[in-house]
Amino acid sequence: MVPLVALGLLMAGICPDLSCQQDAELQEGQINGTQVESLALASTNTDFAFSLYKELALKDPGKNIVFSPLSISAALAVLSLGASNNTLQEILEGLEFNLTETPEADIHRGFGQLLLMLSQPGDQLQISIGNAMFVEKHQQILAEFKEKARALYQAEASSVDFQQAHEAKKLINDYVRNQTQEKIKELISDLDKDTVMVLVNYFYFKGKWKTPFEPRDTLESMFHLNNTRSVEVPMMNIKELITPYFRDEDMFCTVVELMYIGNASALFILPDEGRMQQVESNLKPETLRKWRDSLSSRMIELSLPKFSISTDYNLEGILPQLGIREFFSTQADLSGITGTKDLIVSRVVRKAVLDVVETGTEAAAATGVVVKTKMVPIMNMLKVNFNRPFLMIISDRNTQSSLFLAKVTNPKEN
Repeated sequence: MVPLVALGLLMAGICPDLSCQQDAELQEGQINGTQVESLALASTNTDFAFSLYKELALKDPGKNIVFSPLSISAALAVLSLGASNNTLQEILEGLEFNLTETPEADIHRGFGQLLLMLSQPGDQLQISIGNAMFVEKHQQILAEFKEKARALYQAEASSVDFQQAHEAKKLINDYVRNQTQEKIKELISDLDKDTVMVLVNYFYFKGKWKTPFEPRDTLESMFHLNNTRSVEVPMMNIKELITPYFRDEDMFCTVVELMYIGNASALFILPDEGRMQQVESNLKPETLRKWRDSLSSRMIELSLPKFSISTDYNLEGILPQLGIREFFSTQADLSGITGTKDLIVSRVVRKAVLDVVETGTEAAAATGVVVKTKMVPIMNMLKVNFNRPFLMIISDRNTQSSLFLAKVTNPKEN
């Protein structure tokens, strides 16, 4: 399984005359069409994840969704290091932080600690997350901002000539391509000559199932998009799988957790027919905690589609719905970056890729499954068939951080 995400924040100088401001607004309109404890930070990030998810689902109902809430929030947190006054407040409150309870310094230390924990090398999981700043070569950024970004978020600054837009775009895209193992080939599709900085966050994850699917058991099967439309997809199958399971009668959905080798897992949520919107409307940290607390080992017969989906969003039409508005406007105060109030954020672009496959492992790894309860007799085998739209949440088990959130409405739509 290889989920990835890359996010870019593009920043431009504010033009002093009205005509230039109007051009910027027109362009924006066209683009639109430590220590916080890791568990507390994870809960806040889950709040942000579900808020953003609901906006994305509202914008494109019926479409696949995949994103990393941690990648987006970390990139915005880096940017907030250079924000002041209302712009700073909007960013951090938009990320669901309560600034009366959590001081700004603790937020940054918490992020830094979490990113450091996730970046620790592991034998089984491949996780790579990081930030980079590409700065116009004639633009001076404040040493304090540069040092904080480097110390807290390991965000190094590189000098770029944005007047040579094609070369600058290639440099940034090559960097992201390398960091995401060739999965995200073009994060930035175009650059404006007014660009003074591009802040990039990348996230690469690859994990092996503790109990892999046998490729020979993958069969073509029907996936029901809705009541009237279906598509044929390769469906992976395991007949006798002991795994955490929960049937939520209150929310009319079934929850199955699949473990990776290492400290990560994927939660699959299958709403009953016609209940997707009800499940989506109830997505909140408490719901996630309830599901995790209620899971218990059960033997099931599992069918799960093999799929690869990708999404591409400009978030400047979405973030204002979460209260993050000012940094897109001429009212933006990003003076902590350059020392002057002449910067605005022109675009927030995000791309993500999610692959779910059988992912074979060495035989010895199969011994990682622990049986906590007695096996259910085969005659009572529970069948769980993900043959209709479902949700998926990939989490780091050490920190309970939601790394990726996805909605699969059509496994064949890439």
